[in-house]
Parts: sequence; structure tokens; C-alpha cells
Amino acid sequence: MLNGIHFLLTYKCNYECDHCFLYCGPHSEGTFTLEQIKTVLDEAVKIGTIEWIYFEGGEPFLFYPIMIEGIKLANEKGFKIGIVTNSYWATCTEDAEVWLKSLTNLGVKDLTVSDDEFHFENKDDNLSKVARGAADKLNLPISSISINEPKVEMRSESEYEKGKPVIGGGVTFRGRAIETLIEGLPRTKWEELKECPYEDLKGLGRVHVDPFGNAQICQGLSIGNFWETPLSELVKNYDPENHPICGPLFRGGPVQLVRDYDIKHEDSYVDECHMCFKARLALIDKFPQYLAPKQVYGLEEE
Repeated sequence: MLNGIHFLLTYKCNYECDHCFLYCGPHSEGTFTLEQIKTVLDEAVKIGTIEWIYFEGGEPFLFYPIMIEGIKLANEKGFKIGIVTNSYWATCTEDAEVWLKSLTNLGVKDLTVSDDEFHFENKDDNLSKVARGAADKLNLPISSISINEPKVEMRSESEYEKGKPVIGGGVTFRGRAIETLIEGLPRTKWEELKECPYEDLKGLGRVHVDPFGNAQICQGLSIGNFWETPLSELVKNYDPENHPICGPLFRGGPVQLVRDYDIKHEDSYVDECHMCFKARLALIDKFPQYLAPKQVYGLEEE
């Protein structure tokens, strides 16, 4: 059941992190207007099961006035509200409090900040710590996302898995991470990657909406364009088994996707996401309405 809509308020970001699965950066295109936010929120009400509205990006604080007005609208409609940020704005506690003060009376139930070496190297005294301190003083609920350089570890939970290498660090191997972070990592034979372990392809759970109208259930995997068909209708009519990309993934993961479309592939991949992303990249011209936007695949829009 769909209970969350996540606004990719903008693809623009002041950072250009190696692990970013959306290829965000200073030159990324696409930012919601306030009128567009209103339209999506009206559709969220029609869906009837939405509890949470998140504002993220890119970096949503880069368009702070629009984010604040969007939060006000979501609050008026009774939604719980969350924000995901890299906390670039938390240059000192006093200033951070100014940035956050407006959020305390607007129904914000979760402020999630990035606190990892991609954003702040390994510095103990970093901007996310300042943001946490300011949020605590304002009694604003705050949590952290910590994603670090992939490190190979050895499993020992059971005899069956003992000695099997696993990759720690929390990186999702989609987008820019495939260009920058997979070298030297252990791989799995392609025939073994038979499921999608991270996304709910059937019940959805959440969708990410972007300024171009893509309703994404995974980064770059869309169920349709809600500027062409209202979001409530896209959700109502979504049939995972008949979706050209989700169908194969639902039946047998990246392996099935490759087999169904006879995609040329490598012998092994770091994980399911790695294989799925590469397969989707090969299909992007065949299914442009479902594999969008191109910039999430590191490609320029035509």
C-alpha cells in the first residue's frame, strides 16, 4: 500500500558525491514550482493512503522558500512531513537554528541529515553535527543517513554463509556509484541475481516524484508521467506484472530482465542493483517513458 510520496524537489545539489544514485550536482536540471507541488499534493489526497510527504533532492534547502511553502501546504492537508538534507546550511549553531526555526511549527516529524565521509570526510566536527545540535535545541526530530566507502567484510552469522564476502558501507550501486565505487569489489555470478531485494515492486510503499513528472518506484524506474496522467490514476492502474520493466524484475529479478529482452551482459556484478541498472541503461531508448529521466542514468537529455 502506497503511504509515502517523496518530492525530489530539485535535482540540483551543491555536492557531487561519488555514491549519488541520481547523478545530482551543481549543474543538474529540474526543480519543482509551487504550483506543481500543489498539484501533486491534491493527487496525494485523492490516493487516500498517503501518510508521509518528504522533501528531498538533490538538496531541497537550495530552494528554501519553495520548500517551506510546500511544507505548509502538506501540513494543511494533514500529512506527516520529512526532509532529507546534506546540512550545508549549518555553518554554526546560531545560523542553523534560524534555518530550522520555521520547521518546528509546520508538522515536520523527521529531519534526516547526511553524516558520512562522502559529505564531510571523517571529520568529527562537521556540519551535520551542528545541524543535530540546533535541531535538538528546537526539539525537532532528527536522524542521520550514514553511507561510507564500500568495504569488504566477511560474513560469519551461519556456517552456510561463513567466509562469504559482503560489502559494507551502505552504498546503493546505481547511478554515479557504478562509475566511481565498484572497482575491486567482490562480484556475484549474474545467474544468481534473481530478485529485487530493496524496492517493493508490488505494493509500492512509496514513490519519488520529480519535476519532470516521473513517478519513480526506484531511481530512474517510473510507473508513468503524472503531468500526462494524474498521479492518483497512475497509482490506481499500476500493474507490476504487466509493467515492461517491473514485470520481469517481479518474476525473477535482474536475471529475468536480461533474459526477457536478450540484453548483452557481464559475467558478474557487485549486486542486484548494479546488474539491474546496467540492464535498464541498455533499455532506455526502448522504454523512455518508464526509464526516466535520462540524467539519472548519467545521460544528457536530448
